[in-house]
Amino acid sequence: QSFKLLGFLDIKSVPCSRESVLYGSVGSLVVGLGHFLATSRVRRSCDFAVGGFICTMLGYWFYCRYNLAQHRIRQRMLKEGMRNKILFEGSSLDPERKQTGNEGSNS
Repeated sequence: QSFKLLGFLDIKSVPCSRESVLYGSVGSLVVGLGHFLATSRVRRSCDFAVGGFICTMLGYWFYCRYNLAQHRIRQRMLKEGMRNKILFEGSSLDPERKQTGNEGSNS
């Protein structure tokens, strides 16, 4: 079963959404409880808890998406390198093949 946050964000299919919501809820608890212990003001602590949830969730969302994009770029580069290795292996374009200036002469 899929869980939809706010009725439209499918937590199961969107990368990084599950972790963002979980870290956001923990951040909400920490900020709200911390503010309550410091000031003993319930309503203001709830406001801080909501703000902590939003900030923590968005912060982790961007962090996770950035790392995911970097990972995909590295995967694409590795895949392209492996394809080129197979394509050029043994040919004159192979970068691992030793190129000498006098291949044609046997002196």
